[in-house]
Amino acid sequence: MSTTRHVLGLSGGRDSAALAIFMRQRHPEIDIDYFFTDTGKELPEVYEYLTRLEGYLGKPIERLNPDRDFDFWLKSYKNYLPSAQSRWCTRQLKLRPFERWVREFLDAGDTVVSYVAIRSDEEYREGYQSKKDKLLVRLPFKEAGIDKPGVIEILEGSGLGLPEYYGWRSRSGCTFCFFQQKIEWVRLKEEHPEAFEEAKRYEKTALEHGSPFTWSQGESLAELEHPKRQARIREEHEKRLERARAKLQSNPLRPSEAIDLDDVYGGAAKACLTCHK
Repeated sequence: MSTTRHVLGLSGGRDSAALAIFMRQRHPEIDIDYFFTDTGKELPEVYEYLTRLEGYLGKPIERLNPDRDFDFWLKSYKNYLPSAQSRWCTRQLKLRPFERWVREFLDAGDTVVSYVAIRSDEEYREGYQSKKDKLLVRLPFKEAGIDKPGVIEILEGSGLGLPEYYGWRSRSGCTFCFFQQKIEWVRLKEEHPEAFEEAKRYEKTALEHGSPFTWSQGESLAELEHPKRQARIREEHEKRLERARAKLQSNPLRPSEAIDLDDVYGGAAKACLTCHK
């Protein structure tokens, strides 16, 4: 007998975590399977946050580990780094494990409803293009009119709060995600120097094999980590931050609304939905 399966993908970021809490609070009658596609290159803060979220939800978050890791796919792509122009990391390490996992349900004749954390203040971007009639996408935040401040209210109200990395980074994802701003690379070197060094090694190998891409646009990490270059990046970031503060419209209903890196750089719309929501 066919059934309806409800699934919700978690990235370790604030939006998907808030959606999981929202669905548990508003629709406790729906039995949702939560999943996380683990690349093995995530921030340690992501794993810690997912563990705390499991405690709140009262059920485990299934880890969908890819059958082949980042190093395998890097070699398959001739040691060329993934980039905004070639997001093979998202395809192979995020979408591919999800497709394999959900195929079992679809092949059994089940309908799968996937809940995606697109907010009401975001332009809808397809995180997953499905050709399966029985794989349906729902956008509860769009339907309920929940925006970014609303997401933060959900997290704070639940007691879970934001993941710790939001103190220095704008979103979840691999430690060497190419969507990071330069200031985030500087901060990665401070917060997780071992991850920064690993990214440097991958980049060096890629450049030796003729890759046209570096992790950060226009310069290698070896160039970016030079003290004088780091100082310039910090200075440029502070200037951007001051401009963003000057543009911020005061909201008497949400006086504590803070500026994050997406407000400063406007990069939220560029990121991979599957990885960062």
